Amino acid sequence: MKRVLLLFLLSLFISKSFGQSFGEIQKIESVGETLDPNGPMPLINTSFDVSGNYVFTYNQLIPRNGRTSFWEQVNEFTLDVSEVAFVNWNAGGTNSISGMYGMNTVRTYRNKGFRWDNQFRFRYGINQQEGQELIKTEDDLELISSFGYEVSKNSNWFYSGKFSYKTQVSRGFNYPDTEVSISEFMAPGYIFLGIGAKYAQPDESFELYLSPITQKSTFVLNQRLANDGAFGVRSAVRDSDGNIIREGKTSRNEFGILVTNEFEQKIFESAVIVNRISLYSDYINNFGNIDIDWELVFNFKINNFMRATIGAHIRYDDDIKIREEATDGTIVVGGSRIQLKQQLGIGIALQL
Repeated sequence: MKRVLLLFLLSLFISKSFGQSFGEIQKIESVGETLDPNGPMPLINTSFDVSGNYVFTYNQLIPRNGRTSFWEQVNEFTLDVSEVAFVNWNAGGTNSISGMYGMNTVRTYRNKGFRWDNQFRFRYGINQQEGQELIKTEDDLELISSFGYEVSKNSNWFYSGKFSYKTQVSRGFNYPDTEVSISEFMAPGYIFLGIGAKYAQPDESFELYLSPITQKSTFVLNQRLANDGAFGVRSAVRDSDGNIIREGKTSRNEFGILVTNEFEQKIFESAVIVNRISLYSDYINNFGNIDIDWELVFNFKINNFMRATIGAHIRYDDDIKIREEATDGTIVVGGSRIQLKQQLGIGIALQL
């Protein structure tokens, strides 16, 4: 009996002296109570841990059911506002206020070599000067959708098809004349549809699209503008007295090659340059005569909600003829001209 008692006391002493034995649980801490409303998940430390504790990620603590989405999204909204007011200003001036709203939404689907890019862009600007009518300064609506399949596994090249649609939402005028519009919704409207190849870097900073087979359709759904042959459609046939014998066409189709490029590059810590260019040439009519749509924008980040923008937009389309006033006061159709627009703004930018 004494031997049994002595052996029990000896074992109790050993267990107290070597309590941190291999694999023995030492401490239990609750860390999941603030993350998981269903109850805490214990954090367990054992003698396996020599240098530190176990660390669980948020996804490990909270189980997730269902399949992972293959969609990526970007939502960007901007608002630029400027105002000038004069009170007893001896140099003179006119009170004015202007604003421009912008919206850019992107939806991208990627899965097993397939890629589907969708982008919707909308910009609208107005200016109001004291004693004058409201003037439109910006009006651009654009929808782009492209679908591709990678040439080889993990390649940046894709066999691709692309659709794009451009128009405006309200009537435009040759100010100060606001009686007769020179443009409106779907006058003009442009649709590009083609197939080709697309190169896209994984971080979306550079994209190049080459399409040797692209149809360009121009729509002028205002019959008065169509009769005048605006935006390159066939004009109406008139008799010697100016009466219309045959109405002008409201659409025009071309078949040619399209090249587009878009890249975004950070030049400073808070400054980014964005370049977008589109080049198109018709195979049938004046091949080599290139339609250009080029936009260059510098974005300067002020803080998380404000930014400054300076940019230029250049367009050239050989089918668009500039109307000019002759010496006798009549309006005549001139040649094609380079169209240039410059913008400078400071405002709010939100990304959701």
